Parts: sequence; C-alpha cells; structure tokens
Amino acid sequence: MMAHRTGSTDLTDWITTAVDTGLPGISTFARHLATDLAAVTAGLTLHWSSGPVEGNVNRIKMLKRQTYGRANFDLLRKRVLLA
Repeated sequence: MMAHRTGSTDLTDWITTAVDTGLPGISTFARHLATDLAAVTAGLTLHWSSGPVEGNVNRIKMLKRQTYGRANFDLLRKRVLLA
C-alpha cells in the first residue's frame, strides 16, 4: 500500500485481520490506527511530505550542538540564518 499509494481498502482489511489475530501488540496498534483512519490514509496516499521540514530541523539541531557552551543566542541565530 505504501509503495503504490492505493486507497484505504487494503488498510482496513489489514486492520481487521490484525485485530482478529489476538496478538496484544499488533491488535492494539491496529485499533489505534483505526481510531484515526482518515489521517493515516492521508499520510499514506498523499504525495506531500514533511521531509524538507525535518531536514531543516535536523540542520538547526546540528548547528546548536556545535555551538554548545561557546555561543549566545545571537551567534546561534546568525549561524542558522547564514548556513
């Protein structure tokens, strides 16, 4: 489903099967997926991604770690804006 970005029919079938397995971890996970099925389906089928945002957050965290204990907020702000 994730590779082909098909609809939610495969997911609902999987959730039903997973709940019926009786395995506590899998059935609990499947029940939680079913509570917010619209959001899960949108996340798996839409072509939008939060990858660029996550990349920028990772870059800022790396810059912050590099200046730990050596710089104040003004220098950190300049490094984030110029990097």
